[in-house]
Amino acid sequence: MVPVEQRTARRFDHFECARDPGAVAQVQSSGGARLERNGVEALHEELARRDPRAAGRLNLRDRTRIARALEVVEATGRSLLDWHHEGQPPLLPKDSFHAVFLAPERDELYARIDARFDAMLGAGALREVERLAARHLDPLLPAMKAHGVPALIRHLRGELGLDEAATIGRADTRHYAKRQFTWFRHQLPEFEWVKPEEARGWLAAIVSAERDEG
Repeated sequence: MVPVEQRTARRFDHFECARDPGAVAQVQSSGGARLERNGVEALHEELARRDPRAAGRLNLRDRTRIARALEVVEATGRSLLDWHHEGQPPLLPKDSFHAVFLAPERDELYARIDARFDAMLGAGALREVERLAARHLDPLLPAMKAHGVPALIRHLRGELGLDEAATIGRADTRHYAKRQFTWFRHQLPEFEWVKPEEARGWLAAIVSAERDEG
C-alpha cells in the first residue's frame, strides 16, 4: 500500500549544486549499494566522519535519511544541514507568479482518506501486504512502513483483528495528511490557500486582474 495523500511540492534537490554533476548518479547508486552491503550502522559511522553534525541528529533507524545525508556531503562537499539552513533557491522571480494550495476542509479530507483506505482493502490490499510480508524484508524499509502495512502485518500474525488494523491504518494516514498541512503552511508561505470548489473563481479573478494591469 502506498500513502493515500502524496506530497506535491517540489523538494529542493541538493544535487543540483553538486561540484561534479556527472558524479551524482554514481554517488546515489553507490550509497544505496553500501547501505545494502554494509548496513545502516556502517553508513552512520561513515557519515559521522564526513558530517558529524548531521550524523548526530539522525537516528540509526532512519536508513533513508542517513544514506541521503551521506550522498549529499559526498556530491556537494557540504552538510545537508547547511542546505536546509539556507533554504532552497527560488524557481521563479519573486512577484512573477501566483501560487495556490488546494486545501479541502479537514473533515472532508479525512472522510476521503477513510473511504480510499477501505476501497484499497476491498480491492485486495490485504493480499498485497501478505505477499510483502512473505518476503521478510527489513521492517525499516519505506515499503514496510507505508501507511497501513505494519498494522495489517500484525493482523496477519494474529495480533490484531482486521477492523482494528484498518482503524490504525486509517488513523496513520490522517495523521500523515495533518503533518503535510503543517509542512506546507510553514514551508510555502507564498501560497494562497483556496478550497478546491473555489479554485476556478480564484483563477478567474487572478487572470482578470492580470489583464486589467496589462
